[in-house]
Amino acid sequence: MKVKVVTRILEANDRIAEENRKRFDEAGVYVVNLMGAPGAGKTSLLERTIRELKPHLKLGVIEGDIVGSDDAERISALDVPVVQINTGGACHLDANMINEVLDEMPLKDLDLLIIENVGNLVCPAEFKVGEDVKMMVLSVAEGHDKPLKYPLMFRESSALVLNKIDLLPYMNTDINKMRNDALALNPKLKIFEISCTTGAGLDQWAQWLSGLRS
Repeated sequence: MKVKVVTRILEANDRIAEENRKRFDEAGVYVVNLMGAPGAGKTSLLERTIRELKPHLKLGVIEGDIVGSDDAERISALDVPVVQINTGGACHLDANMINEVLDEMPLKDLDLLIIENVGNLVCPAEFKVGEDVKMMVLSVAEGHDKPLKYPLMFRESSALVLNKIDLLPYMNTDINKMRNDALALNPKLKIFEISCTTGAGLDQWAQWLSGLRS
């Protein structure tokens, strides 16, 4: 019975996600679903990405959190359109949540819309929201065991940002194992090693992301 209920929930979500996708396509906006655990550095990556791309692309952001608006305030300070979604306890954004806020976002004026999902390494990967592509952020501080412990998100993502590489000298993390295990799960995964603190790797990341929109 539980399997049937979950299947119905996902099917209903996929129908709304397709509606969202049609809206995005009609507006000509490319949509990224950015996922990762709490503390992985998703918002910091967003801030640095916006600074890199803002001279070239019109960007908008949808922020997903259980409660609070700190992340949306940080993004708003960069003078891009941003909408906050508080799930009130749900561990992920779903297609209906996105659908309900689309009227608040100037889609036709955007080139790229980035949806920062709720911090979680499991549920966000299961729910489509109408995105063109899923991407994830993994901090090296989280440890090299994460790809094998949470395989679905790595399989579902097209790109993986290994963040906070400036911390590697102080960690026991084996970044090569992290990369190899991720690629074993998803050989097509594009991997970027980045530090939002030092700026290392951000040029390549921003260039690749801009190329997706092109």
